[in-house]
Amino acid sequence: MTLVQMQPRPAIAHPVHRTVAQVMDAAGPQVCDDMSVEVALSVMAAARTGRLVVCDQDGQCTGMVTQTELTTVRDGSAYTDRVRLRDILGDHASFTSPVTTMAAAEHAMRSRRLGALPVVDEQGSALGVLALSR
Repeated sequence: MTLVQMQPRPAIAHPVHRTVAQVMDAAGPQVCDDMSVEVALSVMAAARTGRLVVCDQDGQCTGMVTQTELTTVRDGSAYTDRVRLRDILGDHASFTSPVTTMAAAEHAMRSRRLGALPVVDEQGSALGVLALSR
């Protein structure tokens, strides 16, 4: 008989019990909501990112915008250089908490057709971004 030494497996949280904090990405660039669409697109290009977390004057997260959304606004007939990020956020003011389960966050994102969602702390400051893998 051969003795086999067993190594305990590291505890892996069941997908239903994993929290957003365990899988979120870094928040990335955060910009103020009074920034113009053109400047925001320039920031995205410089940062080589497809999304920006938008905050108000007090640093509270107010939403997130994507390059596609900003390009659509800029190319629209109603666009002027006075359009600010706060003007186009609309329904993008959705957030999640780092302690939300992944199952609940995924369900909310899919039902609202969101590809990414800012993760905020109790004070409303952005901690990261939760992005659905497609």
